[in-house]
Formats: sequence, structure tokens, C-alpha cells
Amino acid sequence: MATAGSLAPFRTVVIVLAAVFVALDPFSLSPIAGEKDFKVLSFPQPSLGILASIPRDEKNILKNAEIVYGGQIFGPESVLFDSQGRGPYSGVADGRVVRWEGPEKGWVEFATVVSNRTEICNPTKPPTANVKYEHLCGRPLGLRISKDGELFICDAYFGLLKVGPEGGLAEVLSNESEGEKLGFTNDLDIHDDGTIYFTDSSTKHPRSKFFYSMLESEDTGRFLKYDPKTKETTVLIKKLRFPNGVTFSRDHSFIVISETRLGRLIRYWVKGPKAGTWEHFVWLPGFPDNVRTNEAGDFWVALHCRRSLFDSIMNYFPAAKQAFLKLPLSPKSLYNIFAGKPHAAALKISPDGQILQVVEDKKGESAKLLSEVEEHDGRLWMGSVVLPHLAVIDKP
Repeated sequence: MATAGSLAPFRTVVIVLAAVFVALDPFSLSPIAGEKDFKVLSFPQPSLGILASIPRDEKNILKNAEIVYGGQIFGPESVLFDSQGRGPYSGVADGRVVRWEGPEKGWVEFATVVSNRTEICNPTKPPTANVKYEHLCGRPLGLRISKDGELFICDAYFGLLKVGPEGGLAEVLSNESEGEKLGFTNDLDIHDDGTIYFTDSSTKHPRSKFFYSMLESEDTGRFLKYDPKTKETTVLIKKLRFPNGVTFSRDHSFIVISETRLGRLIRYWVKGPKAGTWEHFVWLPGFPDNVRTNEAGDFWVALHCRRSLFDSIMNYFPAAKQAFLKLPLSPKSLYNIFAGKPHAAALKISPDGQILQVVEDKKGESAKLLSEVEEHDGRLWMGSVVLPHLAVIDKP
């Protein structure tokens, strides 16, 4: 009978062979198989002390959110109302921007981003994600309305677009800068002088592969501005880790940008002695999507998910994380491992970077996976790029 000692060399050989097999991935079973130049990067993270100091919502307020328009639209990331109180407007998974016209008419198509829409772009019943054809149909994300009533759209595939107050086919304003195509146009805001400031989350991975950008922690994201007078697009900040939401301060002196992969907000100065520079603003307890300014001048930040211990540990050891990603795991399994269970959270931040309020649904029972929080008429309207509904709650 073989002893434990005599089996030790055999076990070592098996472990080594298994490690080599995983590293080589000869049958392309890993989720990153075929991903060109995929390399996990390290990046700064907040200290445990900073994270521990962030308050929690002991009342679990978002659990009481009302789910509205369930099963009528899919992936309403941005939530917008116009100056006449019409809306909400939202961009949805089939490539349209839609507007709620009341119970009788329901959601009505307001704008499209491509002229050659075919049957593959038609909305389904029930509505579903359309990731396979997003690059053909478009994927409107951030929305803003100018003082003149024009709707500006960040489409993940077709760039920065604009459509008139009556809607219709949007025109492309910008789809490249400095000779490089926009890869993943995400969100925007408009200065008083008409200049558009917006984010390009990644020039390496398209929106359909956003999770790969997050896994890799790559830094090809950019913050840009579009001048409607000169029609020029200028890069203001480079090497960002998945820049996402954009919003002006109430006095338009600075812009707050959510840098999703780092889980923080940064501040870009437009006016004053620091104009043209940027700085760290606020560490967050999770990964932010859009950020919006309310009438009081505070900022509502929607968290897609909270930080997980596994993700935080792996980010300190990029080589180990790269090896882990060679395991034959599905992208869905990886998402569950790194992002954890659905947990809705939104934070209200003051203009000087103080966290004023945190609202949560800790188990994702009602609200979960938030993309945007829009404060309107005494209520919080919450969109989600991956769910078939909006969530609404009276302002806490």
C-alpha cells in the first residue's frame, strides 16, 4: 500500500501539471481566452479606515422603493425630465431614447441614434438586453437637455449626439478626438456657454465587454470636451480607470466625474485659479455610475455595487489575479465573485466633498444595481442599465 510520503512526488507533479494547464489554457476555457493584450494592472485603493468612516443606512431606506414601468423597457440608465416637466426620458437597450407619455400612451420613441435600424433593433416583449447587436442599434447612456431644449446623448458606440426638441434621428457631433475613435462614450453635462463635457470610459473595450475593462483595471479612459462653435473635441484628462458619470457644480466652477474602477469621484476645475486641473474628490464604498446635481447643489451618486473583500484583496496582487482569471469560469460566475450580491446604494455628497447621506437596499430586495439617481419633484428616480424597470422613492 502506498504511503502518504510516497505519494507526495505524485501530488506535486499533478499540481504542477494542473497549474501549467491553467496557465496555458489550451482549450480556451477561461473567460479571458482570446482577449488580446489582457493584463491586470494594480491601482490605488482607499484605506480600511476611510471605508470604515463612511456611514451606513441603518434604516435600509431603499428597500421601500417602488418599482415602476416593470417589464416595459430594459436598461434605463439615465433618468431625465425636461423644463416642462415631461418625462422621464431614458435611453434603453434597443438603441432608442424613449419618453413616458402617461398611462394611455406609455413609453413613446423620442429619438434614435442610427438611421438604418433593422428588425434586430426592434424592442421585444418582454424587453431584454440587446448586447449582441448594440454596435449596430446603438446604446444611449447619459442624457442631458440644453437650455434650448435640445437633447444631447452619449451613445456607447456612436459617440456624442444631439437631437432637437421634437426628437427624431440624432446627429453625431463627435466620435473621435486627437485621431483616436471614441471607444465607449458614457455620460455628459453641459456648461452655460454650451460646451459639452463628457467621458469615454475605454478605448480598449467596448460597452459589451465593460466587465473586462473592470477586471483588467486598464487606464485608457478619457475626459473630454466638445466646443459647438469650433466643432472640436479636446481631451482634458487621459489614463483614467473607467471614467463614467459627469455633473457640474451648481455654480459651474467645477465638474464632478465618477471614476468607476477606482471607486471614487474626481473634481475638474473649470473656473478659478485651478482651472484646467483635476484632483481627487471623494472615496466611495463601492463603484459609482452616474452622478447628478440636485437643486440644492449637492451630488447624488449611484453605486453599481459595493466593494467586495475578494476584489480588494485581488487588486493588491495583479499577477495572482491574472492567474485566477485563467480558470475555466463563466463571466457570470466571475461577476458574482468580484461584485458580490446585488446591493443598491446611493450617496449624497456636498460641494466640499462631505458625505451627507447614504441610502441603501442591503439585500437588493427592491432596488439594486443602480446606474443613476435623479432628484425630481421631491422624489428620487433611480435607473439601472441592467434591469427592466425604474425605482422611485420619496426623497428621504
